[in-house]
Amino acid sequence: MKNGESTTINAAETSSGSKGNVPVGEASAYAATKAAEERATAGWKRGVAIFDFVLRLCAIAAALGATIAMGTTDQTLPFFTQFFQFQASYDDLPAFSFFVIANAIASGYLVLSLPFSIVCIVRPHANGARLLLIIFDTVIVTLTTAGAASAAAIVYLAHNGNSSANWVAICQQFTDFCQRVSGAVVGSFIAIVILMFLVVMSGIALRK
Repeated sequence: MKNGESTTINAAETSSGSKGNVPVGEASAYAATKAAEERATAGWKRGVAIFDFVLRLCAIAAALGATIAMGTTDQTLPFFTQFFQFQASYDDLPAFSFFVIANAIASGYLVLSLPFSIVCIVRPHANGARLLLIIFDTVIVTLTTAGAASAAAIVYLAHNGNSSANWVAICQQFTDFCQRVSGAVVGSFIAIVILMFLVVMSGIALRK
């Protein structure tokens, strides 16, 4: 009787112990699958980081070009009187001065953000650097948009004027001035679109 009980107990213990163990083949297959998924995720994030770096270079070119174009805009008409000289400069309007400051800050930030973008390339799973970039990218997008929007309003008035406020369009006389400030505003909006795309792309990369 005792021998039968001991045999029953041992069999039960053996069957219960075999249920808790995972076969070696299944564990190896799971580990290999997990490693393959991590390598695929790392490769995808590295590709995103490389594209991020290239876009930052393009944004630097657009923002810096807008800053230089606006900051060097100055035109003096060839005719003048004894008391008046007809001249237009970007610093005559606070909106244009703010535009130059905002885009200069954006250009400086984008240059400083390049090392963090390189870190994301070297270490694709470094979410801290990517989170820092997405926060400051959002701030710079806001600042640059404010500067470009204010300058765009002045450019519109320079081209079309406002009959209700008796503001005449000056672009018929200051053609070079208007062409340069219009080009600067376009360049700034290009930088804004790139920055917005960077924010969206970094957000998607953080979710993976």
